[in-house]
Order: sequence, then C-alpha cells, then structure tokens
Amino acid sequence: MGRPPKQKEAATPARDLSWEEAIQRVLTDADGALHYADIAERIASTGLRRSVGATPAQTVASHLSTSLRDNKMSPYLRVGRGEYTLRAAADRKTKVGTETINNADQVAETGALRAFGMFWRRDSVVWTGAPRLLGKQGAGATDVNFADQIGVYLLHDRERVIYVGRAVDTLFGRLKAHTIDRLGGRWDRFSWFGLRSVGDDGELSDSEEQWSQDVVVETMEAVLIESLEPPLNRRRGDNFSGAEYIQAIDPRIDAAKHKEFLARVSKSLEQE
Repeated sequence: MGRPPKQKEAATPARDLSWEEAIQRVLTDADGALHYADIAERIASTGLRRSVGATPAQTVASHLSTSLRDNKMSPYLRVGRGEYTLRAAADRKTKVGTETINNADQVAETGALRAFGMFWRRDSVVWTGAPRLLGKQGAGATDVNFADQIGVYLLHDRERVIYVGRAVDTLFGRLKAHTIDRLGGRWDRFSWFGLRSVGDDGELSDSEEQWSQDVVVETMEAVLIESLEPPLNRRRGDNFSGAEYIQAIDPRIDAAKHKEFLARVSKSLEQE
C-alpha cells in the first residue's frame, strides 16, 4: 500500500502581514464564517503576524467593524453575533438576509465587562513579591498583568464555587488575603470578571462610560450565565470570546523550580 498524499501546509509569509491582509487571508482559507476571536487566534497560530499585541481579538474586531461602518464596498459581511465572512464568499454560498447585511452593526459588547478569566490555578501565581496575575488572549499574544483589575471573583474547590467576592481596590490584593484567611486551605482555583479595559500595550485603564441600567443588567446576566453555566441557557460565548484571557504561568515559578532542582542536584553530589 502506498503512503497517503502529504497535505500541503500553508506557507508562512516572510514578513508580518498587515492586520487587513492577515484577516483576509484567514477568511479566504476558512470553510465558512469565523468569530473575530477565532480569526485572531488563526493569525497568531499560522504566523501571519508574529506581533499581535495584548488584545488581538479586539484589534481584529475593530478592523472589521470599522471597515463595515466606513466602507460601503467593505470586503466583509457580519453574518452573526461577532461572526464574519468575506462578501465574495457569502455571495457564492449564502443567501444573505436583511439583518446579515446591516453593515452598521458593531461587535456586540458584554455590558460593562471588559475582561475575564475562568478557573485560573492558584498554584500558578506567586503570592509574594511584585503582584502579578498574568493572562493572555491566546498564542502569540502579549502577557497582561491583571493584578490591579477590579470587579468580582469566584473561589473554587476544584469545580465547586465556595465563595463569591468583590475587588474594588485590586484583584490581587483580595485573592492574596484569601490565601491566609479562613478560606486559605479551601480553594485551588479562581475565576474573575473585570471592569478595567486592556489596551493593546497590555495596560489596564478605567472606563469613562456612564453605564445605563440596561448595561448593568446585561452585565449581571452575562456573568451569572458564564459562571454558573445553567443548562437551559444558551452560553454567552459569542460575546465573551473577545474578553476571555487564559492564565499565563508566572515565570518566577519556573525560576524557583529550576533553583530548587539545582539545589537538589548539588546536595546529591555532596553526599556521594
């Protein structure tokens, strides 16, 4: 039996493509519409851009929504909440409805929520020294320090929520307090929902928006659905994709482990 034909791999460009070029390349190669967070992830994972900043999902969303808003001949179509395709591909494959071609639509927001992290590990944080709660949007994205984030948080014992709290000063400060108080031995993971925005440089900033009652209610609903995962609710993943950050392990942990390993080796050699 002969070997199966080897699949052709996408060539990595010799230079970083512009965001516009990279977005169009991803959508051209896609089988259908993609969420803007998925577009950003594919740009980074395929090496179309080696530098994607701290907020690649928001950057892609901004390029798409700006193109649809300001360019009557935009090459993109919004075909669902946060989902986009190329107009040419849609014309060939899809019967586009009235709602779909509303080019003035902006990417849906998650109320007042600007960033969040789910089931981060307690033991992946260094609780002494400079405060750091590191997260990133995906492969290739710059680490963001959420130590100064504000909002609400959950403490988990494995998957069970054992405590709900609020961080009005700093998230790191509140979580650190729970490592030595009555809850110290009862949680191993935490989730958080933040109100401070993340800039492309990775810096946090307060929102100057005046939140309406509708925004507050939408935010409360979104946080509850995401954290409780009620089986009869549709998940808010379409909205949340661009706001979620996965945990990045503090490099000081690897440095400490390496130092500990060298100490053990040294002690072993001394005993021989």
